[in-house]
Amino acid sequence: MPTYMYRAVTKSGLIVRNRVESASRQNLIKALKNNNLTPISIEQLSYRSLNKQKKQKKNVTNIQEIMKNVNTTQIGAKKAKTLSTKEKVNLYFAKTEKITQRDIVVFTQNFYLLKKANFNNIHALNTIIQSTENISFRGILEDILAGLEAGENMYTTMEYYSNVFPYIYINMIKVGELSGSLTNSLEQAVKYLDDTEALNKKLRSILIPNLIQFVLLIVMLFAGTLIAIPAIQGVFDELGSNEKLPAITLWFADVADMLIKYWYIPTLFILVIVGAVLFYINTPKGKYNFHYFKYKMPIFGELIYALDFSRLMKAMLLNLKNGMRIQEALEVSKNVIQNYVMLSIIETSINNILTGASWIEPFEKSGLGKAMTTEMLKIGMQTDLTEMMEKLLEYMEMDIDNIMTKIMKALPQIVYAIVGVVLIFFVLVVLVPCIQVYMGNFLFDAYGV
Repeated sequence: MPTYMYRAVTKSGLIVRNRVESASRQNLIKALKNNNLTPISIEQLSYRSLNKQKKQKKNVTNIQEIMKNVNTTQIGAKKAKTLSTKEKVNLYFAKTEKITQRDIVVFTQNFYLLKKANFNNIHALNTIIQSTENISFRGILEDILAGLEAGENMYTTMEYYSNVFPYIYINMIKVGELSGSLTNSLEQAVKYLDDTEALNKKLRSILIPNLIQFVLLIVMLFAGTLIAIPAIQGVFDELGSNEKLPAITLWFADVADMLIKYWYIPTLFILVIVGAVLFYINTPKGKYNFHYFKYKMPIFGELIYALDFSRLMKAMLLNLKNGMRIQEALEVSKNVIQNYVMLSIIETSINNILTGASWIEPFEKSGLGKAMTTEMLKIGMQTDLTEMMEKLLEYMEMDIDNIMTKIMKALPQIVYAIVGVVLIFFVLVVLVPCIQVYMGNFLFDAYGV
């Protein structure tokens, strides 16, 4: 059972603080209020920070209490097993093991398979917990199980672990539980996690080698400017040559010297800009504009919008198949979206339904998606909406694949162009003076030849 640390106020205004075990946060809040305590803060203690003692099961007497009433002289005493140093080290690392994306993927796949086999949620979670090797993740799953046994939904407990489960993932589970189609939502969640991991692998395979190359070129550029250039200039001066270094080399050397001497000025300037941007995008207007930029940004904007719109349509289709009206389906399905621009479009669609207007019109007027998507929805409203949305999702999958192919072709070219510009600059600033020394032309100038 999870452990919570709470602070609460009594009727007399006294603040009390205590650590207790409770099936869930909601149950603890109810218990505090029943005892005339007003909660101020409730924090669940990290599973790995607690003593990993064997949890006492319900209706099972503590073995220590039994042993107090037993004549131990009649029982052959056995020494408790002492852990070796290696076992202690392994246990420590097991308790502090990080929860990876792979852990979540395996959990979701197993849970989906068990649900397809008609396991109920509690039975499925119990089965998965027994085979979960990551102790930290097992503790979270046990907390989710405790919530289910207390009559809560899975997503309510998952929301407290937003640092483990992605926001979109939690809301997919939420849509599935609220619409009664958790199995389909789990299938979507598996696909979402697999697609996200595949996309990240592709981006890493392109970006990481080129970023390493870019960083190395920058380091070589500054190192060559600060070490090689002064040495070359010293050779010229020592031999009395009138030969001068290229103007771009001298300019960059001065810039590098200024950056080293007054490093705090550009650092402070960058920090101010970053702080101002972060402050702005955390305001309602700034966040809206930032999310709009995500949809309109070069290269990735079209993909981000297509993914969000596809998730919305999948969630709506699940809800419509479970008998929800379009307004209700939009209300529940918007939980899978985090972008403020898309949420505002959905809210406008819901308002249009209330006023008798078209719910598709706001998506069409936004100008963010392709005309084909809204036209298919319009045809669906005149024929069979669920059938047309299935075809729309097939079209969206092909469209997303095409956008991904374009990105994979364009991204390397952009990265190579940036690296190429830096490489050319490196040649002009560092290599040209080195070639000048190697050719020895300055010697002729030094001896007046």
